[in-house]
Amino acid sequence: MTSQERKNVKINPDIQNERRKCTFLIEDFAEFWNGGKEKLAEKRWREDYFLNDPQMKSEVPMEYLSHKEKYEEAIRKSTISFRKIRELRSQGKDGIDDYMALLSGNLGSGLTPDGNPFGLHYVMFLPTLMGQATPEQQAEWMGRAWACNIIGTYAQTELGHGTFIRGLETTATYDPKTQEFILNSPTLTSYKWWPGGLAHTANYAVVVAQLYTKGQNYGIFPFIVQLRDEETHMPMPGIKVGEIGAKLGMNTVNNGFLGFENVRIPRKNMLMKNGKVLEDGTFIKAPSSVLTYGTMMFVRVVIVRDMANYLSKAVTIAVRYSAVRRQSPINPEEREPQIIDHVTQQLKLFPQIAKSVVFRMTADHLWNLYNQVTTELDKGDLERLPELHGMACCLKAITTSDAAAAVEICRLACGGHGYMSCSSFPITYGLTTAACTYEGENTVLLLQTARYLMKSWASAKIGEPLAPTVAYLGRNYKSTVQGIRPKWEGSIPGIISAFQTCAAGKVKIAFDHVEKRKSEGISHENATNLTSIELAAAADAHGRSFLIQAGYESLQEVLKQVPPALGKVLQDLITLYAVDAALRALGDLLRFVSISEEDIQKLQTTLETLLTNIRPNAVGIVDGFDIPDGILQSALGAYDGNVYERIFAEAMKSPLNKEPVNKSFQLYMKPFLKSNL
Repeated sequence: MTSQERKNVKINPDIQNERRKCTFLIEDFAEFWNGGKEKLAEKRWREDYFLNDPQMKSEVPMEYLSHKEKYEEAIRKSTISFRKIRELRSQGKDGIDDYMALLSGNLGSGLTPDGNPFGLHYVMFLPTLMGQATPEQQAEWMGRAWACNIIGTYAQTELGHGTFIRGLETTATYDPKTQEFILNSPTLTSYKWWPGGLAHTANYAVVVAQLYTKGQNYGIFPFIVQLRDEETHMPMPGIKVGEIGAKLGMNTVNNGFLGFENVRIPRKNMLMKNGKVLEDGTFIKAPSSVLTYGTMMFVRVVIVRDMANYLSKAVTIAVRYSAVRRQSPINPEEREPQIIDHVTQQLKLFPQIAKSVVFRMTADHLWNLYNQVTTELDKGDLERLPELHGMACCLKAITTSDAAAAVEICRLACGGHGYMSCSSFPITYGLTTAACTYEGENTVLLLQTARYLMKSWASAKIGEPLAPTVAYLGRNYKSTVQGIRPKWEGSIPGIISAFQTCAAGKVKIAFDHVEKRKSEGISHENATNLTSIELAAAADAHGRSFLIQAGYESLQEVLKQVPPALGKVLQDLITLYAVDAALRALGDLLRFVSISEEDIQKLQTTLETLLTNIRPNAVGIVDGFDIPDGILQSALGAYDGNVYERIFAEAMKSPLNKEPVNKSFQLYMKPFLKSNL
């Protein structure tokens, strides 16, 4: 809803009153959240440009369309969206923010709520060309791909293998006689499975396959493969491609399967920036095999921001609904209160608001780290690559699992109405929980981070310098080994220190257990598997300590830039995140830190005080996320707060309400009812 539309609509008095209570300027929060006044203005212009285009309106709500119709509608809207981007580009007005908004921002989830079938073209196909192709290959492919003359996807995951990419079965065998690679899917489990846009949208793909040349396997490498004819869109010879079927969510992403039967591609179609095959079949090794994982790291960094966006939508809906819904008298002699006045409701919702803010701040921090490491890579410096990989893995795992749980908490906080499709919770949950498995299953990612932590602990053991994100292991090494439990201190820096102590303790335990099992004659691989519970727990603790630290450090910079009233609110939110995390981690704190019952009581009191502080500002904060109704698409969370009117209006859109008597009555019910007369 635009500002002009807000002036002309009747606002629910309860939600209007909430806005009057706000202790800060909502516009200040919106500017902070969107990166400044200029960025906020650009965002609003962009939303108006796309959302108010009549072509972007759907005649029938998506939930009443068939699976096939949903895809066709998503393709229609996607082509319009990117045609509009072309128009901006022709005027010199397009930018990276436009693409990010459509592909991983709230705007995209408003235009194509169940996923964009062009998503992987921009999020993985193009970045892979930029990161894995030589300059000559980029000159050949980037122009066509950027202009959308071709549509690509990224085909890595297979029916039988996902996160463990070394286990992929698709083969690319070099034939020096023709200077071609021959791609084959030797088994059913080797079929590519899951890539977005693969089924019916993309006509090209970056295919990750096992490279064979001169009779030797050199591991996985990316290849550009044409999937469909550019004129007819029919599958190319030897290509077996289709859709994998309906899912819990993201049903318009057009996830597909792909098999190869002696598909030949020219040698130049192997992306050769980080490893190549010469004309005679000689393989030239890359400086580091880890460079092949660059695209996945980029996407995992983007996912952390996605989680902040999805969660901001969920809390906006739940908080606004809670300000309007009245139920369950606190005092029997008084009117039913807004359910947001129940402290248990505040405990459900306010920590989720805090998570949105911390995830967003951490996403910005991780993005800066990614850009820094990428710059270093271009100079041949690989030193911080393992650090980035370890952090991207665990933050992707933690933020996706926490965001999925948080969206469900918000849905449950809205009672039965939250179960309705028109609440927007089902589709938001589908988008969020999908991220728990795509681009790396979360437990596997935690174990990848744990590998880095084990190496870092070994370095700390001999006094070697550590990367910044694991430097605390060195600081805590001596006290951890000696079993010294530091005294609890309840400030945010104190909580960060306590979480780092817990993480160091868990890293030590996992390291010692691996080493103990190895000393008993168990292989390193089996010792690691037997210790995997402790390893995953160590990685989780490492990531959670970083989230609090990143939120707090980002806050210190933000406080220098925002008005004091807004700064106080942000301080409350970051503190709430840290205190709530501490109360949920009491088992670890009691195990590794000297924390007393009195300390725990103080934490509980602080939590309750923070809930009271945030209460008058809750609606103002979610308003500050600045999510238009066209993106929110929720009868429960619309800006005007007219919940019941909107729910009823949505109910009337059901095709079953288009006629007073459904034909099934005459066909089935009436004969059944009359059968026993």
